[in-house]
Amino acid sequence: MHRVLHSKIKMKKTLIILSAITLPLDAKEITFTEHVAPIIFHNCTSCHRPGEAGPFTLMNYNDVRKRGKLIARVTEERVMPPWHARKGSFKYHGDRRLTEEQINILSQWVETGSLEGDSAKLPAIPKFVSGWQLGKPDLILKMTEAFSVPADGRDIYRSFVIPLNLPSDKWLKAIEFRPDARTVVHHCLFSYDTTGEARRLDRSEKQPGFRRMRRQGRGMGSLGGWAVGGQPNRLPADLAWQLPKSADLVLAMHYHPSGKPEQDQSTVGLYFTDQPPRTAFTGVQLPPVFGAISGVDIPAGEKAYTLKDSFVLPIDVEAFGVSAHAHYLGKVLRMSATTPKGKVLNLLNISDWDFSWQEQYQFEEFVSLPKGTKLESTVIWDNSAQNPNNPNVPPKRVRWGLESDDEMGSLTLLCRPASGERFSTLTSTYRRHISEVSTRTARERANRVQGANADKVLNTFLKRTDRNGNGKIELGEAPRWLKAAFERSDTNGDKTLDFNELKAATERLRNRNR
Repeated sequence: MHRVLHSKIKMKKTLIILSAITLPLDAKEITFTEHVAPIIFHNCTSCHRPGEAGPFTLMNYNDVRKRGKLIARVTEERVMPPWHARKGSFKYHGDRRLTEEQINILSQWVETGSLEGDSAKLPAIPKFVSGWQLGKPDLILKMTEAFSVPADGRDIYRSFVIPLNLPSDKWLKAIEFRPDARTVVHHCLFSYDTTGEARRLDRSEKQPGFRRMRRQGRGMGSLGGWAVGGQPNRLPADLAWQLPKSADLVLAMHYHPSGKPEQDQSTVGLYFTDQPPRTAFTGVQLPPVFGAISGVDIPAGEKAYTLKDSFVLPIDVEAFGVSAHAHYLGKVLRMSATTPKGKVLNLLNISDWDFSWQEQYQFEEFVSLPKGTKLESTVIWDNSAQNPNNPNVPPKRVRWGLESDDEMGSLTLLCRPASGERFSTLTSTYRRHISEVSTRTARERANRVQGANADKVLNTFLKRTDRNGNGKIELGEAPRWLKAAFERSDTNGDKTLDFNELKAATERLRNRNR
């Protein structure tokens, strides 16, 4: 064992020496002031400074020297700077990855004694934006009341309404979200409401905010969101959200208890533009609804549970960004595009997903994708004991759900119609895709309970799904795939399914759309 370890260490040192040969300078001459400081100041200090997310500062020689070995290791492993997208077919805006040469410089500096160097060669620390990263917002809003997050317990999903009182309709270019209690705010989804529904729900509950709104309809609209690690960006070119005069802003927050009580009263900044866009834009999410209608059901110990989806573009589009989402078990998330001529484009490839750091990857330029291009997504989860991120020890069966220790997963391509194309053609075709995915999932689930062991499988399913132990499946207990046949199979009209009704429902789903 010691001999193997010694060989690995020796090999690593040999590789480091060999890599140094490629550098345009002698390894002995590497100093902080001339070679290391420019890398640290431009790639690390923006977060590692007072008031920002980094747990310690990296602003001078002593800061960096005492953490030199840690810096060398996490940059070699590409853990830092945080940037999980691998190199794709197109350049991303704000790519934070270090070059191989920069990584070698940091490693060699530590190996050769972490020399400080000539102070006259030390560059000035860049003038970072203090506070709002996109500059002063046109409108700053704060949650009207602080919300108390307990020390422990289940994750909390809570929505908060903030009246905007706009003097007229506005075009919204960007939203910058600043969480108040950073340790417990995991993500926040933004939307607007002109119906008064959010205000009504807020008044109906004693605590600040309310649990959830009904599904979005007329008078409601999505405005994007923020997750841990996300950086604010303005929409490119002339793109903008339309924000009606009568709109209220709704923040749908996900809190994850941190082990101590917290108070959160987060703030958002809105950035407007006077230029209306030539067209709307949308997201093509694969699989839809973060996988909710795709039957995500990950067995304990499964190392590579895989879910794939595809969608053929009905029009020419221009894509400007791509994002991914999963929880702790997420491992690999990929999206590609195959053009009608067979050219395969890598839009996003994350090979080592990190639930604690999520962001939207915006392309440096619009990516043109012609009609007939096939978008394909792959999500792979690792529910094995070997996954260090697995929250369950030992592993247990995990299904789709909103809690952090449930799972979900999808990739979303943000795009607009190319000039001359109809936006409605894209959105209506995508809505049909959602319906097809839901139907396919329901049929696949129903097909599992046919054959010689059908009754046994149905009984097992009923017992697992019957959370209140009344021997029936209530509407609130039914998974999404079963709800498609619930009402027609509920012959008693009591909003429950007994064994015979469940059997009829699965048969109905098997025959659906055949």
